[in-house]
Amino acid sequence: MTLKRWSSIVAAIAALSLGMSSCSLPDDESVDTASSGISSASLDPSAADSEGSSSAESEAPESAAVAGDSAETPDDAATGTARAALDTLEVKGRAPKTGYDRDLFGASWSDIDHNGCDTRNDILARDLDGETFREGTQDCVVLTGVLDDPYTATEIHFVRGQDTSSAVQIDHVVALSDAWQKGAQQLDTDTRTLFANDPLNLLAVDGPANGQKSDGDAATWLPANQPFRCDYVSRQIAVKARYQLWVTSAEKDAMAGILSDCPEQVLPTDETATAAYQVDTTGVQQAEVVEPAPVVEPAPVVEPAPVVIPVAPAPAPEPLTVPQSTGGTDPQFGTCKAAIAAGFGPYISGVDPEYQWYRDGDGDGINCES
Repeated sequence: MTLKRWSSIVAAIAALSLGMSSCSLPDDESVDTASSGISSASLDPSAADSEGSSSAESEAPESAAVAGDSAETPDDAATGTARAALDTLEVKGRAPKTGYDRDLFGASWSDIDHNGCDTRNDILARDLDGETFREGTQDCVVLTGVLDDPYTATEIHFVRGQDTSSAVQIDHVVALSDAWQKGAQQLDTDTRTLFANDPLNLLAVDGPANGQKSDGDAATWLPANQPFRCDYVSRQIAVKARYQLWVTSAEKDAMAGILSDCPEQVLPTDETATAAYQVDTTGVQQAEVVEPAPVVEPAPVVEPAPVVIPVAPAPAPEPLTVPQSTGGTDPQFGTCKAAIAAGFGPYISGVDPEYQWYRDGDGDGINCES
């Protein structure tokens, strides 16, 4: 993706972040944050660490006790590292999922930076190599490309199509449902929409791996590609710090365990989000193109000889029975049709007494018309 394209996205994130930083949350015992927006300091990892340092000092003993020995903070955790940022995150239990709905995070793949391209295609263009675009979309709609998948270390050849697009999916590094249960319920709709479309929280990844992850956190799911796990949990920490979301005790333990192998792992920033990860792939996955089934010519159909069915002669018509005339009028039949067949009619209203015997279908004052 071009630098200009990503500059507009980063600018949109920063503008919305600063604009929302003054929005206050309603008083709630389960939320200790003072703002439903994104702290402007959280856009810079060192600023985020310094902003939370005073509260971290006062709450560190309680957090360490909750998280367990494996989550204790190394005394020399460097400012600006993912490990240092982890200790600024509040440790709490998971809130109920009650009320969660994807629509609460805005329309899927909004164009938050107003560059004329939705977020899904922005991320595909960022993370794929050699991408091609649909003609007439101003390099927006990605048709093909190669993904070095960070979750499975597989080279995936992406082809847009009804049966192939799902091979590459856009993953929310911090799942929307997980965020909902760890503080996002308290955010306003604009901030949740920003969260769902933030490039820092989005990665193009292997579709099946994304399905396995579902809405799991670091305590329940980690990428199969172990060399990527430090990058993965550090990105989750950066996102949770930006949107003031908390972690569970088990989640913090899992993150701390991963970061113990990479204590100097730098916290990702917006600049990090403008480039794809460099992944050493170990396999190749070609897009499966479904070949049409061969057309089998049907065997010629032999028409059977026509069957001649003898037609019985029509029965002779029964002789017409004409009722006896009474009182100087025509005989009365059951219907006009019978009267006409016997040679009688028509009858005029107010002139012929026979008119009263039959229905005048068109209401013109004459019935039994032949």
